[in-house]
Amino acid sequence: MTQDRQVEIAADRDDRDSFIRLLGGRGSAVDASLPPIAFGLGWFLGGESIAIGGGAAVVVGALIAGWRLQRGARPLAVLISLLAVLVGALIALYTGDAADFFLPRLASNVLSALVWMISIVIRWPLLGVVVGAALGQARRWRRDPVLLRAYSRASWVWVGQYMVRLVVFIPLWLLGATGALTIAQVVLTWPLVAVCMAASWWVVRRSLPPEHPGLRHPRS
Repeated sequence: MTQDRQVEIAADRDDRDSFIRLLGGRGSAVDASLPPIAFGLGWFLGGESIAIGGGAAVVVGALIAGWRLQRGARPLAVLISLLAVLVGALIALYTGDAADFFLPRLASNVLSALVWMISIVIRWPLLGVVVGAALGQARRWRRDPVLLRAYSRASWVWVGQYMVRLVVFIPLWLLGATGALTIAQVVLTWPLVAVCMAASWWVVRRSLPPEHPGLRHPRS
């Protein structure tokens, strides 16, 4: 293998790792799956008690929130995550149906799918917004038609991620299958996010011609 080829592979790997890191990496997806696991375990081990499951989820959510804040996470993002757990627990307590704990997550996936689709249609693909902002590019990435097209195509992968969750979650919620919803939450959080990140990176790379300088260097 030539030295130029080695440099090209190393640069491509660095761009891929940076891309994944900019999108939140593994940590946020794992953190998001822990409160639902706590709810499912608390509910099951507590004799199908919604109060025990909800309390376990809120405690775990609060611990994660404190840990995130210590590591410099944005307070608003942390508060929203904790609020979603609390709202889910309160809804389940109010309705008396443990499966309703997952309603805020269903709603967030519906909303996320719609927002991502709209962003693509209006030519402000959210993948470009997130990565461009993290790279300090302001709107320069939008003035590069090749990069804009790449981000638009890759954003459909993220729409697909939310749709997959909804296809699985909605029938389980209608059946009141709390245990199955807990398991599905685990499988469709970090593993699905990892697949989504890898697939969206592949789409971006495939959409950029060889002569393009890459994500960090938009061309007008």
